[in-house]
Amino acid sequence: MRNFLRIILYKPILKIAAKFSSKPKRERIFEALGKLYTEIHTNPGKKGLVIPFVESTGKFIIFSDQHKGRRNGADDFTRCEANYLHALEYYNGHDFCFINLGDSEELWENNIWQVKKKNNEVFDTEKKFIGRNKCIKIFGNHDLFWDNDPLAWWHLKDIYGEKIKVYEGVILELLARGQEPGMNTADAELPISGSPLTIFLTHGHQGDAQSDGNWFSKFFVANIWAPLQAFLRINPNTPAYDAEKKTLHNNIMYEWSSEQKNVVLITGHTHQPVFGSLTYLERLYKNFQQAIHINDKNREEEIRREIRRRENDFTAVSIDYMKMKPSYFNTGCCCFDDGDITGIEIANGYIRLVKWSGKNALTERVLLEEVSLEQLMGQL
Repeated sequence: MRNFLRIILYKPILKIAAKFSSKPKRERIFEALGKLYTEIHTNPGKKGLVIPFVESTGKFIIFSDQHKGRRNGADDFTRCEANYLHALEYYNGHDFCFINLGDSEELWENNIWQVKKKNNEVFDTEKKFIGRNKCIKIFGNHDLFWDNDPLAWWHLKDIYGEKIKVYEGVILELLARGQEPGMNTADAELPISGSPLTIFLTHGHQGDAQSDGNWFSKFFVANIWAPLQAFLRINPNTPAYDAEKKTLHNNIMYEWSSEQKNVVLITGHTHQPVFGSLTYLERLYKNFQQAIHINDKNREEEIRREIRRRENDFTAVSIDYMKMKPSYFNTGCCCFDDGDITGIEIANGYIRLVKWSGKNALTERVLLEEVSLEQLMGQL
């Protein structure tokens, strides 16, 4: 009966949600991102932190969109938990700073007590970064609770053993070569690009009416979608789900970032990994054109097969994919339906898109894309 109802109801439910929910609006998103970026710069510590780092030694791992729930059929995180725990143990052991970029807890579908009760091991592992003062927690639209509930501070202390502040964003500022925190910038060698690189991180829901205050979305998720998802065991976190809206949102994020000077924007929210402003399919198309240009027939055929395998996961390719400025990155998510998780690393002078994937009860780190910060600055 469940499978029968799943087949019948899956598409109608998604169509109803798409019809009544709001779409990303460029003007709202531009205004919200600009306002947050300025507020963090002018008044650090309130909305977010400004963290200087050295190219050769700064180490950050950015994960988002775990959507930790209560271990029922609607809990999209369950399949990914093992990979997530292995990844956190690795990064903690290698002295990374963990930036938790929002929607870590699914608090539209669950209450905080349910999430706390079912995620002790995960919270204990995240706590290790807090113990080293290497954890920054950002709120998203599904865990806005951390920003607006008067008892949020108590729940955070109950979870992590100490009081922590949850921010809306964070800015990482690359120091000029030879400069350490506290040094006079005049004594430092400037990067090759001629100016420092600024990396602006936020969840990415700002200005999106569907996620930033739309009453129908919250009502639909809490009262209709969540119970149906639990019963029908539907996980919508595949690249194809609601792809048009996610692609539109990513495009607007890119447009904002491309208008800034020496700024890279990193968000989550859409669950679609983006590296250097390109989705995986767009990068395949770009590599295909380059293979044609150098007349590498074997490479052409290899990429052509991969495009055919992947193109059904995406509904749009930017017409400017060959010349897009590499100013926008997206972490993807930690709740894919195959159990994989993706994230962004910044370490050893590189920025990387990585995947943690479980195979035969083993979890491995897979490097998907990378570029040096020096090269990135030159391209900006």
